[in-house]
Amino acid sequence: MTEHHTEQRRRLPWGPFAVGGAAYRRSADHRRAVIEQFEIFIGFLGFWALVLLVATVWLEVTGQPALGWALGLAGVLAAMVGLWALRRRTLRGSKDDPER
Repeated sequence: MTEHHTEQRRRLPWGPFAVGGAAYRRSADHRRAVIEQFEIFIGFLGFWALVLLVATVWLEVTGQPALGWALGLAGVLAAMVGLWALRRRTLRGSKDDPER
């Protein structure tokens, strides 16, 4: 590695529990708290998406009707996508923010 890359790596707060990218690290504390709440809820929905995926696959393999489970899975995935987009918009902030 070049000297520039090594110096840049030392300045970044990387660690085993580093969260987010540069925009997250530049955010104010209250915005970080909101982002963390989004991430917790996205994780909660991700768990239930996995449960619904396993149930849907199991029902399909065994030949039972799985349309309701598949629609529930689609709804959970749509909610996750919407929350992710809202999280990104919140992380980006507005141009009127004094911290930017």
